[in-house]
Amino acid sequence: MLINNITSSLVIDTLCNQASGQNIAVLSFYCDYQTQKDQTAVNMIGSLLGQVVVGDAKILVEIKSTFHESKKRGGQGLRLPNMLKLFIKTTNSFERVYICVDAADELLPQNRSEFLRALRQIVQDAPNARLFLTGRPYIRAELDKYLTPGTGIIHIIAYQGDIARYLTRKLEDDDARDPELMTEDLKNDIMRTMLEKASEM
Repeated sequence: MLINNITSSLVIDTLCNQASGQNIAVLSFYCDYQTQKDQTAVNMIGSLLGQVVVGDAKILVEIKSTFHESKKRGGQGLRLPNMLKLFIKTTNSFERVYICVDAADELLPQNRSEFLRALRQIVQDAPNARLFLTGRPYIRAELDKYLTPGTGIIHIIAYQGDIARYLTRKLEDDDARDPELMTEDLKNDIMRTMLEKASEM
């Protein structure tokens, strides 16, 4: 899905609220261009796995055991295929697993393609998994390449008119709370800047 990070946060918060008290896991990962080199597929899947196993001693023991086996065979740690197997196995104990990835366009291209392939495998091998992914429109071709076949992907793009209506309503709410909060010039500057930023996404 191709939308902005404010919407992404709202979606994640809503899913977390709905999942409360149920056998549902909501996992999230925020991509950041400042840490691109560290955001490899194995690290990102590892981060998601870490979120789902918190408090599950049995799975933590299995992860440690797999990690030690890998090191014994001369490896540095868990490789992506092992990480994916553990992740899929772990998520099978949930009724539903929501994987939310924000700003996928911030990933390095080689890391993004490997990560998208990993997500495709998760969606294919874990029927209870649902994926919510945001990014700028220029990565749409990659999403279509790696995720569209059989995944039921839906692209959502914010339109200028919708953004303008939302901003107008928010500015009116602020004005109702405190009419002296901002001038008309400031309101116009906010509207213009936000619409310009949205058009770049």
